[in-house]
This record gives sequence, structure tokens and C-alpha cells, in this order.
Amino acid sequence: MSAQVHRENVVLQSLGQIGSCGLFLLRVLAAVPRSLRHVRETVRQLWFVGAMSLTIIMTCGLFVGMVLGLQLYHVLAIFGGTSASGSVVALSIYRELGPVVTALLFAGRAGTSITAEIGLMRATDQIAAMEMMAVDPIAYVVAPRFLAGLIAMPLLCCVFCAMGIFGGHLVGVSWLGVDNGTFWSNMTSTVDVYQDIINGVIWKSVGFGAVCSLIAVFQGYTTAPTSEGVAYATTRTVVASSIAILALDFILTAFLM
Repeated sequence: MSAQVHRENVVLQSLGQIGSCGLFLLRVLAAVPRSLRHVRETVRQLWFVGAMSLTIIMTCGLFVGMVLGLQLYHVLAIFGGTSASGSVVALSIYRELGPVVTALLFAGRAGTSITAEIGLMRATDQIAAMEMMAVDPIAYVVAPRFLAGLIAMPLLCCVFCAMGIFGGHLVGVSWLGVDNGTFWSNMTSTVDVYQDIINGVIWKSVGFGAVCSLIAVFQGYTTAPTSEGVAYATTRTVVASSIAILALDFILTAFLM
């Protein structure tokens, strides 16, 4: 009986967290017009979550494309379809791997940093000091970071996809001997701009960016003002973001594809 009560409490707490996060999103969206006065802070956060994440995004994109090209070549060789390796690599990266892996990397690198930064501001009473000085912390602290994540995610996803295609080309053409013209011609004839690029890359990455940024700022803003609370908040950011990304990926795939 106690185990059942515990499970019910966990479910209720999870639903309460989702509801609180939704209400927090409304507060952030309402503060976005006021946050436009702090353009310099938004640009600084865009550099922090976007440009500073380029190294890991480019490196992982390159190796994901190389592994994908190597695996698909051997699978397609069974059916004599190695000439289609470029098309399969591109479709896999544009539709699924590009947005999803970019979002997971973003949550692990930038999301935790945002949560830790806001959580430390809460723990050191900086947010309380802003409120005492009549400075809205949602508009000055939260909204710029939310906007930065929303803008940076599609750009990082495009970089990841470009590096993934380059990695697939590097393995397929330079190493395994697929014809260069066949690789690119099959890819360009198969990939559809609206179905694959816009739906697969743009809309998914925008949705993932909004979810990851919202979870990061929410966990940081509502964390307990202790070092232990900040540590738990960063862990919750990674776990919640990963689950939300994969669940949202299924929903978006079902509606867009």
C-alpha cells in the first residue's frame, strides 16, 4: 500500500512540475517585450550558449556522419545499393539525428550551465536583490537566456547537419570509393526542402530549443537556494530535457512527416 501511495505522489509531483513549468512559460513570454531593452545581455547569452557550443557540435556531427556512412555502406552493399548511401545519410541526419542529437548535446552543455548560473544567482540572493531594486529578474535574467537558446538551437542544428554530411562524404567517397557525383546527385534528388529541411531541421530544432531553454531556466529559477539544490537542479535539467526531447520528437514526427 505504501509503495502505491509513493508512486501516486511521484506522479502528482511530476504533473505539478509540468503545470508549474507551463505557467512559468507564460511569465517568460510576457516578459519578452521588456527583455528587448536588454539586447546586450541577450547577445552575450547567445554567444555563451551558441558560439561556445560549436566545438562539441561540430566534433560530434562529424563523427556521427562518419559512423552513419560506414554502417549504411555495409548494409546497402548487401542489396547492391551503395550508390544510395548519400541519400540515406542525408535523410537520416536531416530528419532525426541532426535535431535530436544537437538538442541532447545542447541540454548537456548549455542547459546545465544556464541552470547552474541562475541557481547560483538564486542561492547568493542576487535575484532577491534585483526584486528589491525593482528590476524584473524574469525580463533581465530568464528571458534573454530563453531567447538565446531559441535562436541558437536551429543554427547549431544546421552546423551539425553540415558536419554530418561532410563526415558521411568523407567515409563514403574518400574511403570506401563511392562515386562523388553519384553521392551528391542522389542526395540532391532525394532530399526535399520542405519535407526534410524545413520540417526536419527547422521546426524540430526550434521546438527542441524552446523546450530545452524553458526547462533550464525553470529549474534554475525555482531551485532551492543551496549548493545541493543547484546540483539537483542541473541533474533534473538533463533528465527532463532528454525525456522531453525524445517525446517531442515522436509527436513532431507524427504531425510533420
